[in-house]
Amino acid sequence: MGVESGLVVVDKPSGMTSHDVVARLRGLLGTRRIGHAGTLDPMATGVLVLGVQRATRLLGHLALDTKAYTATIRLGAATSTDDAEGEVLDTADASGVERADILAGMAGLTGDIEQVPSAVSAIKIDGRRAYARVRDGEVVTLPARPVTVSAFELTDIRRVGTYTDLDARVECSSGMYVRALARDLGRGLGVGGHLTALRRTRVGPFELAAARTLEELAEHPGLTHRLDAAVAAAFRVRVANAEESAALAHGRALAAAGISGVYAVTDRCGRVLALVSEVDGLAKPVLVLTPAGAGQPAP
Repeated sequence: MGVESGLVVVDKPSGMTSHDVVARLRGLLGTRRIGHAGTLDPMATGVLVLGVQRATRLLGHLALDTKAYTATIRLGAATSTDDAEGEVLDTADASGVERADILAGMAGLTGDIEQVPSAVSAIKIDGRRAYARVRDGEVVTLPARPVTVSAFELTDIRRVGTYTDLDARVECSSGMYVRALARDLGRGLGVGGHLTALRRTRVGPFELAAARTLEELAEHPGLTHRLDAAVAAAFRVRVANAEESAALAHGRALAAAGISGVYAVTDRCGRVLALVSEVDGLAKPVLVLTPAGAGQPAP
């Protein structure tokens, strides 16, 4: 039996890149057809969503537009990377920063805001990643862009010498950088700040509770969500009749059902057929996952 299609939700350890995790999974599952969505920095831990086999084609369409994190922010030092892996640029005594001022600063960074991404982000500038340009000695300044921080909540505060360490919970839109949030909080308080720990607890509908460690996967390799279950978790679903199923299998559009955005169409057995989007009164295929002649996938 071949390798099944679906998702693996990994609890990424610190010190590994997202590509490192892909390489490990390729060895464990015996296939090179694996990709990841929602990159995590090496320092960060937590939820990393990987697609296997046909599910790699889903990765660009998955509804991963909201994310949740727990983070530790150190006030009293600004770094070149806005996290603990960078060079310390400036320091200040943050031991006396008042809790009320911290909460006010966090409130000011909550909601719809304009954020300047970290210079060492993976954003491309003229085809090259920003971090690669910084590594080559370039001075990189990225433009601010709109992001949404739906929650930025203080869960603990500790005084450590001249520093103040904050534990926080963050919920945000895709494209929001938590280390830039740490930088901007420290800057607004006049003492500098950077991220010292980050754990992603949710990506879209996929939560940490469903994630497996690499050690667990090494002992029991396999998917956390088969393809049909992954699609059902991530998209709204429309059930097609036999005639509609045949049409979709040949890449033909269906009559619109009044559903906005990209959604999934399954047959009556729950097998995913395609992702579609409605335009001009038709539900047009965006991605056909079970084309004509594909047959019933392995159970």
